[in-house]
Amino acid sequence: MPTLVLIRHAKSDWSATRADRDRPLAARGQRQGAEAGRWLAEHGPTLDVAVVSPATRARATWDLVAEELPDPPPAEIHEAAYTFDGEDLLEIVRGLDERLDAVALVGHNPAMEELLRSLTGEWHTMPTSCIAVLRWDGPWSTPDDVELVAHGRPPT
Repeated sequence: MPTLVLIRHAKSDWSATRADRDRPLAARGQRQGAEAGRWLAEHGPTLDVAVVSPATRARATWDLVAEELPDPPPAEIHEAAYTFDGEDLLEIVRGLDERLDAVALVGHNPAMEELLRSLTGEWHTMPTSCIAVLRWDGPWSTPDDVELVAHGRPPT
């Protein structure tokens, strides 16, 4: 049963005059990322891989999450995950190796909310550092009958 863990990047620092892709995490985002990692360590599945957007804030979020996991999986920086379109993320999910049981996907809004709605048929917000855990029967390529088993943002 595939398990997909969606993680929206933690709060970024808008005070820096940098390109969107290069924005770092704010102090609050650093706290959020670590808290998300602690929540996953306690409640989440054992992950096989993390697919991470190349944006600085997404990579930094994953680094903070991974530091809290007892056995962090390898991270794959995936250029296509730097998107604001849920259909692009759905293509990533459909293309995952069928041998993988649990995958984290670290990305951006509105793509994360659109992907979540596409998979569940319901609208759920994905504020910064929000986590959604989804399971379904069948292969990654045809996510059907998706169950949202956890959704929210750990307290910071």
